[in-house]
Amino acid sequence: MHILTIILVRMTDKRFHLIYDTEFVVQMRSIERKYHSLIRETIEQQLVLEPDVETHNRKQLVRATTFGARWELRFDANNEFRLFYSIYPEKAEVHILAIGIKVRERLYIGGKEVKL
Repeated sequence: MHILTIILVRMTDKRFHLIYDTEFVVQMRSIERKYHSLIRETIEQQLVLEPDVETHNRKQLVRATTFGARWELRFDANNEFRLFYSIYPEKAEVHILAIGIKVRERLYIGGKEVKL
């Protein structure tokens, strides 16, 4: 008996440019510096090639947030970070709009609790 394994790899040449909102830069100040490289690396790994592909930790939102985001990316060991962004495929751009920290059932963006 022979078992055949087929692995499909999706290769894409399209790279998205990351555009950071000025509020995102301000919000990063409320997050401990020791996490900044993790945040930067995760954004680059997850959003440069396939920002519009849903995964376990990346999903399209049912409705846009108050700051206009259509997508959410969860990450860190306990998925405590929440990154909110929108995609503009015609321009090959991802606009990084907000970053927050989820503590139990509460989301804090820029150090303030936010209701989505």
